[in-house]
Amino acid sequence: MLFAVICAVAVATIYVAQPVLARIGNDLGLPEADLGWIVTTGQLGYLIGLALLVPLGDMFDRRKLIAGHLLLAAVGMALAAVATQLWLLLAGLVIAGLFAVVVQTTVAFAADLSAAAERGRTLGAVTSGVIIGILGARVLAGGLAALWGWRSIYVVLAVLLIALTCFVLKLLPADPRDVRATYGAVLISLGGLFRERLFVSRGLIAFFLFASFGVLWSGLALPLGAEPWHLSTAQIGLFGIAGLAGALGASRAGRGADAGRANVVTGGALVLLAASWSATGQASWSLWAVVVGVIVLDFAVQAVHVSNQHLLTAAYSHRTSSVIGGYMLFYSLGSAVGATGTTAVYSAAGWAGSSLLGAAFALCALMVWAVNRHAAADTRRDVLV
Repeated sequence: MLFAVICAVAVATIYVAQPVLARIGNDLGLPEADLGWIVTTGQLGYLIGLALLVPLGDMFDRRKLIAGHLLLAAVGMALAAVATQLWLLLAGLVIAGLFAVVVQTTVAFAADLSAAAERGRTLGAVTSGVIIGILGARVLAGGLAALWGWRSIYVVLAVLLIALTCFVLKLLPADPRDVRATYGAVLISLGGLFRERLFVSRGLIAFFLFASFGVLWSGLALPLGAEPWHLSTAQIGLFGIAGLAGALGASRAGRGADAGRANVVTGGALVLLAASWSATGQASWSLWAVVVGVIVLDFAVQAVHVSNQHLLTAAYSHRTSSVIGGYMLFYSLGSAVGATGTTAVYSAAGWAGSSLLGAAFALCALMVWAVNRHAAADTRRDVLV
């Protein structure tokens, strides 16, 4: 439970701005086409952290790393809360994004503490925290912004991060390392993963998966706030509840992975992901269609993400922090592409254009899976042997 909460709060620091982008833009005088950079800045910090900070989990006590990263993420949130100029807001978001990679250190730690036969179920539970954070952030942000303004969101997150730092030091087990690799060796090892077919194929699936996810959640507030709905930020935030329903329903994907069906789960979920855009594309016509589409999309994203991580941590069990960090590089790049792409396409072609973009990303992920599905099956057999 603590691992899941850490993931939820840490990842919320990156996504919490999405439902209140318009309000932040109005406060700071930003044009609509540039709003996506508020989200992308945090993603870029996250990308740097994935490459440079997450591999440290293969070197040092992860309890101390998690505590330190949570505290530094709180500093970033505090800067964002007091920012009166764009550069200070972006600086705070970069710092928060950089140390929000505590999520991946936490996931790798949870995987290592799990018995092999229960790794998928554990990853499903902890990764549910990630999805809860991404989607619950929208509900939290919408409500807090309506009550006390958008800055209150960052104040609350800073307080939560500090509280979690204390819980980590008190409740998590120590993680001593008898043999410590050098930082250079760990980075070289991470670079070597990019020559592994299983790693690259699952990374590409994650890239397109979260690009599609980013198109929806970075852009959905735009059509919902426009004609004919004119929904408030609090009302838009409530759509996160639909996403939570889908994500939590997919938490059982880990059980399927434990039973050797991770590859089948991935393919089926990607089909659902592509199909979900036929419903979410109706945002200008039917709110109920959007709810259905959001539930299906988030179900699919969670199922694929858990299956990917299960396959990778099983295949590279001796360096889980590095493999999770490297895999999440694809995730971060995909999310950034989706966030910037949806706002730019929406300005030119409306929500119909954004929906086509999201569907195209989903179909690309499905194509990568189809071409490489035998690689995952072969790796699964090797692990069993």
